Amino acid sequence: MKKQRPVNLDLSTIKLPPAGRASILHRITGVAMFFALLFVIWAWATSIASPEGFALVSDLMNGFVGKFIAIGTLSAFTFHFIGGIRHLVMDMGYWEELESGNTSANIAIGLWIVITIVIAGVLI
Repeated sequence: MKKQRPVNLDLSTIKLPPAGRASILHRITGVAMFFALLFVIWAWATSIASPEGFALVSDLMNGFVGKFIAIGTLSAFTFHFIGGIRHLVMDMGYWEELESGNTSANIAIGLWIVITIVIAGVLI
């Protein structure tokens, strides 16, 4: 039995509500933190292996690449933490309605952007 339903393959026409964007960002930042953890493990292992390894990691972290990775990692952690708190509050029965859920998502995204700008300002 073939169903005739509309198929929208143009993803640029889909507009997610703020709660949907916050949910997707929460998942993306979780994946980003996983890959950042791989870099952290490599940097830690290299830095304790030898004085040359420590110098390599130190130079890398003091350069543009290291600062970019640090800002990205802290930014991902910040949103994941804020999004996690938001989900915990929703699990307690608050912010579950459409309007309050979208408002809390907008606040979480806005707070994340502000904190990321502060982190970037401190690290640069």
